[in-house]
Amino acid sequence: MPHAFAGVMPYLVSPVDADGQVMETVLANLCEHLIASGVHGLVPLGSTGEFAYLNAAQRQRVVEVVIAAAAGRVPVIAGVAASTTADAVAQTRAYARAGVDGILAILEAYFPLTEAQIEVYFTAIAGASDLPVVLYTNPNFQRADLSLRSIERLAAIETIGYIKDASTNTGRLLSIMNAVGGRMRVFSASAHIPACVMLIGGVGWMAGPACVVPKPSLELYSLCRAGLWGEAMVLQRRLWAVNEMFARHNLAACIKAGLESQGFAVGNPLPPQSPLGAAARAEVAAALRDANAA
Repeated sequence: MPHAFAGVMPYLVSPVDADGQVMETVLANLCEHLIASGVHGLVPLGSTGEFAYLNAAQRQRVVEVVIAAAAGRVPVIAGVAASTTADAVAQTRAYARAGVDGILAILEAYFPLTEAQIEVYFTAIAGASDLPVVLYTNPNFQRADLSLRSIERLAAIETIGYIKDASTNTGRLLSIMNAVGGRMRVFSASAHIPACVMLIGGVGWMAGPACVVPKPSLELYSLCRAGLWGEAMVLQRRLWAVNEMFARHNLAACIKAGLESQGFAVGNPLPPQSPLGAAARAEVAAALRDANAA
């Protein structure tokens, strides 16, 4: 495997102004802050990046800004999300030319698809470049989930070396690990308890909350890597309140409000999403202060 992705890899927000322009300086400053905090990689155009609300030019520019800001210091794994296989392949090739280090493969679906059709989609992304691919399985996006047998088949593809499963079923993660052996490494999603995922063999946390609590997330990762599970769970309990908060509110609105409270002028979530109200913003800011104090 040409790259070994592991650790804390935040899903980045996509700051876009009222005229539809990517706020490049804001995004670059956020990347610099996260790299200085010690994150192990950056993931533009994940769920937190509001990929479904961006046009092709905006998505491309977000990726380019993140690549430039990272400057080779940490890997950049760009989200590829589309309703058509042709679009997904085109995105993959464009981001590969721009210089990303990996692809986060996401399926958007309007009409329900069969498992075989979903496999064709992910296989096409994997074959569109030589970059390592992280499968992002999420029933809310795909309208269908992949069976273990299907994941096993996809794990046999050389470039597909990772999976982030957002099914909320931690037992499913262990089943995936047992099924694919060492051919596919597992990242925790924000729906899972990262310390528990690390305990059963996960390699890190790829999720939006790490954008607003990078240092505690890194400390949690370090404690898990060291096998200090008692200390890890003390910190995990503090951090879990952040995950719970994001489950109660719109994810992008929550992360953007949290970043605004920390001094990053990332703006509001993209319409038709709505920004959080004053009470929810205060709740977010308080939860993040408590988590970062941990």
